[in-house]
Amino acid sequence: MKILIVEDDPAIASLLERTLAEEGWRSVTAPDGEEGLYRAEMECFDLMILDWMLPGISGPELLERLRRKGVDLPMLMLTARGEVDDRIEGLRKGADDYLPKPFSLDELIERIRALYRRSLGSAGNRLEAGPLSLDLASRRVWLEGEEIELKRKEYDLLLFLFKHRGAPVSREMIETQLWESETFLQSNVIQVTVYNLRKKIGKERIRTSRGMGYILDV
Repeated sequence: MKILIVEDDPAIASLLERTLAEEGWRSVTAPDGEEGLYRAEMECFDLMILDWMLPGISGPELLERLRRKGVDLPMLMLTARGEVDDRIEGLRKGADDYLPKPFSLDELIERIRALYRRSLGSAGNRLEAGPLSLDLASRRVWLEGEEIELKRKEYDLLLFLFKHRGAPVSREMIETQLWESETFLQSNVIQVTVYNLRKKIGKERIRTSRGMGYILDV
């Protein structure tokens, strides 16, 4: 997953970044509502963690603006405001879930997983498509019932293709989603990762659409 954190408290933002990294998830942090709005509109994320009290544009206002523009990114709102009326307001503005501060990191992780599963149309951790089966919690993969071993980037690429299955995914989208934060990216690393993944799940299951990108065909 690639997660946008919109949080103005540096200590909380740093804690969230470390916690997400321990789960193998990438994160980008915006310190205020304006930058959060810009990044949510311009970049590709799987989920947003949004603070209520932000400089400039508040969390609820940011949420409302994004929903009006058709951004359907799953959003988890964090706030010290724990009154029922505040929670209701956040949900009415378009939040998918609500976690009052202080919060348990374990609960945060499980709420993120639940939101992501829902965004993929799955009630549980297991994703199924044709002969492929992925477990989001354990990062394990099965092909026709047989477990296959994938390296971290191969799994990340398969999950990204799975999320967009049936539609082409460009090299630029893959690079932004999987390698954006890395300082050095070899020119052929995406092709090599696709090649290795094809060897493990079958060449015919990842098609190349000329000029468009790669398509998971299962």
